Amino acid sequence: MTLPRVAVTRYVTPLREGGSLPGIVEADDLGTYVCKFRGAGQGLRVLVAEVIVAGLARALDIPTPDQVVLDLDAEIARYEADEEVQDLINASSGLNLGIDFLPGAFGYDAACQPDPDLAGRILWLDALTANVDRSWRNPNLLVWGGTLQAIDHGASLYFHHSWPGGAGSPERFAIQPYDTGEHVLKEYAAQAAAESAELRKRLDDVALARVLGDVPEEWLEPVPGAEEPAAVRDRYATFLRARLDGDRPWEPTA
Repeated sequence: MTLPRVAVTRYVTPLREGGSLPGIVEADDLGTYVCKFRGAGQGLRVLVAEVIVAGLARALDIPTPDQVVLDLDAEIARYEADEEVQDLINASSGLNLGIDFLPGAFGYDAACQPDPDLAGRILWLDALTANVDRSWRNPNLLVWGGTLQAIDHGASLYFHHSWPGGAGSPERFAIQPYDTGEHVLKEYAAQAAAESAELRKRLDDVALARVLGDVPEEWLEPVPGAEEPAAVRDRYATFLRARLDGDRPWEPTA
């Protein structure tokens, strides 16, 4: 399985909430997307994390916006007056990540009352993938059509920033605890714990292979011992399997 591939036809406007300067773009499928640029400072591995964790979310029945691969021609930069945007587009020629723009969505706040089981699944997924970016300072949750949507997964899977060795070993990732102290959904730890066995069952080898198959090959940068895209996919699967199958000190507890 692979993500749909579409071509960017117009850059609309930047989104300046985050440090990576994503932008709203239109594509030749008539869709409107939030573009996460390959040329942004965080690099390709952030895009990989976005795709993998969104795929895991779907496997766990956690709503998250649809994704596409955006083919971006640097010529589009010629029509932008903002030099920072021009530089970013020029640095991002090729395949970028598009996330479906949800018109009318609004940010999650303390007035929202999410479905408890869904909130527990989101908390569990964040613990599994070591997502450090779901606090009240930056909830990365939207409410759209009355449904909670988990967005912005790029701060997950920290281990791939230090491959090989160090924090980049599956054994270390498997036992790394997860601090829920500042998590926006920490009060739903009991639901996360109650659903844990079922959620692990859903993330079998077939599900992981399907999720990893969505990552474009050219985003899978070679690392020592895993020079080919298939080998890099296998390494992600090894890390996730280690975390799923071990003693799981990372799981939220009631």
